[in-house]
Amino acid sequence: MTVPAIDSFHALSIGALAHRLEQEGHAVIHLEFGQPSTPAPKGAIARAHHVLDTDPMGYWESEPLKERIAAHYAATYGVSVSPGRIVLTCGASAALVLAFSSCFGPGARVALARPGYVAYRNTLRALHIEPVELACGAAERFQLSAARIKALDPTPAGVLVASPANPTGTVLSGQDLQDIARVCRERGVTLLSDEIYHGLTYGEPAHCILEYDPDAIVINSFSKYYSMAPWRLGWLVVPQRRVEAARARMGNMFLPPSALSQHAALAAFDCQDELQAHLATYARNRDLFLQALPKLGLSHIAPPDGAFYIYADIGHLTDDSLGFCRDLLLDTGVATAPGLDFDPVEGGHFIRFSFAASTDRIVDALARMIPWFEARGRRKR
Repeated sequence: MTVPAIDSFHALSIGALAHRLEQEGHAVIHLEFGQPSTPAPKGAIARAHHVLDTDPMGYWESEPLKERIAAHYAATYGVSVSPGRIVLTCGASAALVLAFSSCFGPGARVALARPGYVAYRNTLRALHIEPVELACGAAERFQLSAARIKALDPTPAGVLVASPANPTGTVLSGQDLQDIARVCRERGVTLLSDEIYHGLTYGEPAHCILEYDPDAIVINSFSKYYSMAPWRLGWLVVPQRRVEAARARMGNMFLPPSALSQHAALAAFDCQDELQAHLATYARNRDLFLQALPKLGLSHIAPPDGAFYIYADIGHLTDDSLGFCRDLLLDTGVATAPGLDFDPVEGGHFIRFSFAASTDRIVDALARMIPWFEARGRRKR
């Protein structure tokens, strides 16, 4: 079997160029990565300092942290999850590898929305699993539906949903998730849900797939809502029959996640006031972007109901989103993510802005970008 080819993560090349420009003395604003600009919660940092001073640590999987995560599911979604079904991982990226590799063998087919997070299709391909990307545009709110899944022939082995989604920020309603869960159950399809942006919504809270299918697999992380991306700590919730397979892969491929991160994450649960203040900042930044979009000439965007992204159609300006993002960075110092990462077919005329930076940085970025966009001519079709 040949080694599968996977695409580059183009936002990383934009980020590398941005850091090089910074080293040369340029003032750069980073809107290319989906990461909070805020540090971990103060209580988490304080706990980490204490542990560093008092505990030599080692390989460890925190039972208290798994119990706290289980309590979170009960309190937030009204679902019962045994701590034994929770597998702590080295970030959500490792959780994806564990989920895919413990559920599917080589040649299996997994359906997912396009556009979608770049690592979904690339991780599947790296594991010799076939991603079945379904084009989901504005008419579908950039999300899969039960009807699309029901119509698939042949039936896929798995379906992956994400709500709120990256790069669009769109959210599936409870009814949407219930319908998807029903179709997957009827067709014997393994259902996976990436819920890494839960806690970051600007209307109704996001629903957990476990409300509708207790046997679904959930991927989550402390990176986004908890503002702990560099701590590389995530988790899986798996049905009891899959626990052994997921744990075996975790132990062999990654070992347990950082003990220091686990101690800090347990404390992060008690920092809700600080975390909700971050959400309020994102909401202000989102409003600033929505107000500025007409001045940028961007009239077609995905509904940013959650996460911290604006996914905008720039097809009237270019069909080369990667080159467009490079030019934007070189000319204005604002780094953004090309849609090509998220959609290898239509992504050439989309761009993703992250509004997870501080509000003053967002104000500065918009002030730089508005005249630049205004000066761009419409491309010839």
